[in-house]
Amino acid sequence: MCSDDTVRFVDHLSQARCGDVATLGKLLDRYRNYLALLARLQIGRRLQGKMDPVDLVQDTFLEAHRDFPHFRGQSEGELVSWLRRILVRNLANALRHYFGTQGRDIRLERELSAEIHQSSQVLDRGLIAPISSPSQQASHREQVVLLADALGKLQEDYREAIILRHLEGLTFPEVAQRLGRSVDSVEKLWARGLVQLREMLKAPS
Repeated sequence: MCSDDTVRFVDHLSQARCGDVATLGKLLDRYRNYLALLARLQIGRRLQGKMDPVDLVQDTFLEAHRDFPHFRGQSEGELVSWLRRILVRNLANALRHYFGTQGRDIRLERELSAEIHQSSQVLDRGLIAPISSPSQQASHREQVVLLADALGKLQEDYREAIILRHLEGLTFPEVAQRLGRSVDSVEKLWARGLVQLREMLKAPS
């Protein structure tokens, strides 16, 4: 049996394919926080935060609007994968611009794609698996998107502690240094943030 979310997704996808621009905008906006989180991680690793993830996501949505007639997928997973590929191209373009290189670099795009996929896997294994129920884990890709939305709703200190610890892989002392707090304070922020995430992901949408 299809879930309500699946039915809504299919309905919105059908409307968007019929040229409903407003519905397409709402459909893409479901993935804003997820794409911004992935972009932030790459910018932090490669550009030391010298770009705004919001700009990269906006460029990705503009291209998705333009190229949507060419999208042939039928599922949310296929749409997310398609959006991630566009994000990878935009990240590669940004890196080329920042470092003053010319021409498309397929190797760089493959490297970025692998790193972004790994970040999604870390979300899945590192946070979703211990938080969500077995039934919720049935659709990992959708759950990853929901997790990114939940992270976006957290108090900033909680969110930063979780992202730095789980997604950037910093130790608690490193997180403490980044946030300008004590290790004990950071551990408490991290623990409280995880409790709030559990509650958000368990709550009915």
